[in-house]
Amino acid sequence: MPGNRPILLEGRVHTAGLLRTVEANLYDAFAASPASRQGLFMLKKILLGVAIALVALCGVIATRPATFSLQRTTTIKASPDIAFALVNDFHHWNEWSPWDKLDPNQKTTFEGPASGTGARYGWSGNDDVGAGRMSIEESKANEFVRIKLEFLRPFESTNITTFTFSPAAEGVSVTWKMEGHNNFMSKAFSLVMDMDAMVGKDFDNGLAAMRQVAEAEAQKRAQEARDAAAAQPAPPSGEALAVPTP
Repeated sequence: MPGNRPILLEGRVHTAGLLRTVEANLYDAFAASPASRQGLFMLKKILLGVAIALVALCGVIATRPATFSLQRTTTIKASPDIAFALVNDFHHWNEWSPWDKLDPNQKTTFEGPASGTGARYGWSGNDDVGAGRMSIEESKANEFVRIKLEFLRPFESTNITTFTFSPAAEGVSVTWKMEGHNNFMSKAFSLVMDMDAMVGKDFDNGLAAMRQVAEAEAQKRAQEARDAAAAQPAPPSGEALAVPTP
């Protein structure tokens, strides 16, 4: 793949340079006797094998996908505005975010508008949560929220997260999606780590918590409506209810 040639070439250059340096140092150390020279020859063969393996590994890493995308969906028995508010206002994220519980003592900051486009949120905590920031780039009431997600620690990366809200038979369907680019290290990690399974589990947990919070709020509103209706005074006995005319 043309786009992967610089990565592969860089790996070969660094490996070759390292091999020459090690070879020169070892030659000075082992040149005193024939036995030492034989040992140096064997060591050179081992190092050459390691170098070839490293170049091959760089080639495999370079062929990994340049982008990634993962998403999860759930249905919530609540009106879209309830679920939307939990995402559109960063002040509500601690009620359902799967990562907030990993470090209750993490430091958070809020900037810009209280909610919607332009709202910004930053966090810094232990090794489990690291540090980063989010900013809402676009928001449409009860339909979607698009967020720029930037990780600063333990590694740097920038991804796009989108929440989509669609009407469903029992309430609202919420889809949480994340997309981004894989740098060289991300490609290397993908050889031993299934990102969809690992991060997807966090998405599932977050959506489950969001569902619990949103449905509790929906039930609370329904109960308040019933209480308000019950508190209305009954019409006097025998008085006919007024029927509006068309």
